[in-house]
Amino acid sequence: MTELAAVAAVHHHLKGLNAELLAISTDSIQAHQVFKQITPALGSLPFSLLSDRNQEISMAYQVLDKSTGNACRASFFIDPELVILAKFIYPEKIGRNLPEHIRLLQALQYSRDTGKGTPANWVPGPS
Repeated sequence: MTELAAVAAVHHHLKGLNAELLAISTDSIQAHQVFKQITPALGSLPFSLLSDRNQEISMAYQVLDKSTGNACRASFFIDPELVILAKFIYPEKIGRNLPEHIRLLQALQYSRDTGKGTPANWVPGPS
């Protein structure tokens, strides 16, 4: 399964947490369209797939690999005030751990709502 298909599969969890999701790559819009056409698992993505062909976003978030012109595999957690609260940067050949992304988002929201931190291995629910 591609990462985009895996993210699409958990998108409803993210929406349930009032999160907005953007997928951004340095590929062209045309490359995105072809990729969606030849990858049936993508179907119609429930989130936006943006092209950073000019690499401005990748440079601003410091994830551009200048030797290849591609962005590193990264995830950013940005609050409503546009502050980056957390980020993951993965090696090129390692996929994201989406359950951990959801848990981190829940922990960030819990901390924001209660003013409390969370211990190691925290999961939502009664403690």
